[in-house]
Amino acid sequence: MVDRDFTKTLLLEVLRAAGTGNAQCADCGTPDPEWASYKLGIFICLNCSGIHRKLPEINRVKSIHLDFWENDLVEFMKTHGNLCAKAKYEAKVPPFYYIPHSKDCLVLKEQWIRAKYEREEFVATSVCHATGSSASAGSREGFLWKRGRDSRQFLKRQFLLSATEGVLKYYTKESKGPKAVISIKDLNAMFQTEKIRNPHGLQITYSKEGQTRNLFVYHESGKEIVDWFNAIRAARFHYLRTTFPTAPEAELIPKITRNYFKEGYMEKTGPKHKEAFKKRWFSLDSQERNLFYFKDPLDAFELGRVFIGSKEQGYEVQAGLPRGVTGKRWKAGLTIVTPHRKFVFVCENDSEQKEWIAALNEVISQPLTA
Repeated sequence: MVDRDFTKTLLLEVLRAAGTGNAQCADCGTPDPEWASYKLGIFICLNCSGIHRKLPEINRVKSIHLDFWENDLVEFMKTHGNLCAKAKYEAKVPPFYYIPHSKDCLVLKEQWIRAKYEREEFVATSVCHATGSSASAGSREGFLWKRGRDSRQFLKRQFLLSATEGVLKYYTKESKGPKAVISIKDLNAMFQTEKIRNPHGLQITYSKEGQTRNLFVYHESGKEIVDWFNAIRAARFHYLRTTFPTAPEAELIPKITRNYFKEGYMEKTGPKHKEAFKKRWFSLDSQERNLFYFKDPLDAFELGRVFIGSKEQGYEVQAGLPRGVTGKRWKAGLTIVTPHRKFVFVCENDSEQKEWIAALNEVISQPLTA
């Protein structure tokens, strides 16, 4: 009879073995994975194991600690492992393709896992379009559901992306030409499933007449919306590589797209600190060093922004409010000190205040780049 404790000990040795990559989830990088696929020979986290369970034709998963492992399965795991699987299933991941992390939304993780193991898009023998040039991969046409600028309705709109032309366009039924022509230079995209309240919700931002313009879109198909996201990334990568031909690839990749560093509600007052505090939705873009504010999270246009410079330029964030200034509903204040004025805010509670101060301090501590 097989000794359960003995096989479990052997499996844990495989999990902890140096040079295997097994100590982190094979798909999202979460440390200390507690599940494993005994068909693929990989160690994965709880969240990714749920996605793998949806693919029974190519996968089988077990708990490392709760399930029984036969000797032959342990031996299989020993001769495979995460780095071995990556060498096969991630052999040709394009540099622009977004590889999700542990905190990313479910649709990104699911489509990454399906692309790797179900569709085998990145194996060395694949001829999938995703492994093509960034210019060809950055061209796409199709329909997305877009939230109306002045309404809460999502309407079907045609979108056209062209990396070679350097633009993203979208059309309405009423417009003869494109409703908007957006330069890829100013384009960004990020998944915002909670804010948009859709598991496939994508926020596209760009600059229009000095203001940030937001488009909120989704598609019923998880694959389609992730393909759009990676097509935008491919177009952005093509633009960056063309514009900065001598820059190393590792320097360009973080600039392809970015998530907001922190978002949430605060209340703000005016420059004289005598006006009533008004509740606003704030989005901190750490790369562009801007703190945007909106009346509502799904507003099409910003109401304004605060540039967050560096400590060397005299910027700092302080806990609390200037003397004589008090919030009405919320009391956890913070003050952004700039060379020209003080910006005053209040947060709903101490926890939010600490999170905002930490996020702002991280931006301030980074020196400005040319």
